[in-house]
Amino acid sequence: MRLFVALTLPENVRWQLRLLCGGLPGAKWVPPENFHITLRFLGDLDGRDLDYVDAALAGIRVPSFSIRLNGVGHFGNASRIRAIWAGVEKEPALQHLHDKVESAVVRAGIEPDGQKYTPHVTLSYPKDPPISKVQQFLASHSLFRTERFEVTHFTLFSSFIGGEHAIYSAERSYALSMPMAAVR
Repeated sequence: MRLFVALTLPENVRWQLRLLCGGLPGAKWVPPENFHITLRFLGDLDGRDLDYVDAALAGIRVPSFSIRLNGVGHFGNASRIRAIWAGVEKEPALQHLHDKVESAVVRAGIEPDGQKYTPHVTLSYPKDPPISKVQQFLASHSLFRTERFEVTHFTLFSSFIGGEHAIYSAERSYALSMPMAAVR
């Protein structure tokens, strides 16, 4: 089973992202129901490894926090754009959650990721777009920004590749704890 760990997005944020999806020739836009912020891609796991990962993720204790999306960007270079994304404003609590997820899955037997974490929401996988159109898209949406929204849980998703888009299914969600200030 192909798996990843991610944050889901509120409906109003997905709607705002959906408004960004257009105006770029050759772009394959991600459907709004697939918008998410990946914490860790796990790849193909069998049942036993899935049980280990599930137990490790269930042991994570992190307070809930809020984040916002901010700006747009791309992965790749001028000769080959691989993905266009909406960025996530720097938030230490998000990095902390990512680090906890990474540590948990490594303890469960998954190889370390080894890449710098760049939180984002993938909007498109363009196919040979004219670079001038990509630059124009990025410039025209550079001020994109959402309101802050609460992150109260993270989710283990399975991904089935088939048809025009991947199909994601939530396998299990893991609640974050109440922040200390809210407990008082």
